[in-house]
Amino acid sequence: MRYSILCCMGLALAALNPAANASTFRFDTDPFAGTNVLNTPGRQIVGGEPFINFSITNDVFSLESTVFGISGALSFANGALSSLPNGANVIVLESGDDDNNLLTPFGAGNAANLIASRETTAAPGFFIYFNQPLDLARLVYSTDLSNPNADLKILARMTNLNGAAGRNALSTITASNFDVTNAPEPSSLYLTGPLLGCFGWIALKRRQPSVV
Repeated sequence: MRYSILCCMGLALAALNPAANASTFRFDTDPFAGTNVLNTPGRQIVGGEPFINFSITNDVFSLESTVFGISGALSFANGALSSLPNGANVIVLESGDDDNNLLTPFGAGNAANLIASRETTAAPGFFIYFNQPLDLARLVYSTDLSNPNADLKILARMTNLNGAAGRNALSTITASNFDVTNAPEPSSLYLTGPLLGCFGWIALKRRQPSVV
């Protein structure tokens, strides 16, 4: 019986934490809530982003399509400016000398302008770029990747992707680091189902008479 209890607890904990070494950073609220950004002429850049450690090997950005106005499937691109395709809605902009985009200072507005010079499809989207003054990578939402006047919201500051090593690591970010969804994630109560089920099974087994 003790083994059964330990086994069920292990299964339940695994359900609660399927990848102990992985983190999902969820963004599912209005990026401009509580502001008048969308009604203010010209580009507005909203900061106040969380500071996170992001493991490119394990972690995922989960982006709720309904609050960001994203339609259709994820279209991912990673590269220097000259190699970016038109129509991508998730972009990793690698700063490369071939694009002459190592501006000083190089901030979110600079990155958005460069992307807008390549994108002709009007649509909201996301991009990661390396901020020179802060010396680290940031995730940004744009209301229109093709518009140099589009409003921007900084979603996350990746404090571990800093310095030369962090800048070089941008090339290893892939589409698997992003998950665009259109429904809320299951609640923690739902995920505790396996735990409740296991204990219910144990209680039932205790009630049954032993066969000898």
